[in-house]
Amino acid sequence: MDEKVLLAATLVYPVTETHVLLAIKQKKIGRGCWNGYGGGIEPSDVDIPSAALRELAEESGGLTGTVDALHHVAVVDFHNRKADGECFTCRVHIFLLTRHIGTATSTPEMVDPTWFAKEELPLGKLMPADPFWLPHVLAGETFYAEAWYGPFQLTLEQPVRIQLMTPEALHRL
Repeated sequence: MDEKVLLAATLVYPVTETHVLLAIKQKKIGRGCWNGYGGGIEPSDVDIPSAALRELAEESGGLTGTVDALHHVAVVDFHNRKADGECFTCRVHIFLLTRHIGTATSTPEMVDPTWFAKEELPLGKLMPADPFWLPHVLAGETFYAEAWYGPFQLTLEQPVRIQLMTPEALHRL
């Protein structure tokens, strides 16, 4: 199995006051885990929020939103050790989408879109680092975090570090 190397990405979590929309990843990093919608930032993307909305629309089968409803709440650096010992870091910009248009459906990337109560997340079925930082995202906190993964992002090699910060400081990252 090839290991994907991704250096810059986005993740979008559509939310209501009480629920968050997750789906099961079908490919690449996070395959088989409940996750938000996202992926790599492309050179053709105008900016990071535009990349986030593009990925959301592609992976959700039609759910979309506007930049004014997209809230940049975190930056997480995922340090990944590959099976051959090589390491790479992927910086992921994490957003909450508070107003959305359309309905999420299963796609080749993401299946079984499901609204979960924020207090009833499927913690044991998320990627290993997600249970440590995702509750902070859903609480509306802004922060920078780091996570260290072993090969194929199946295990954590160190505890996840979270540093709360102001939205202004976050946007400078």
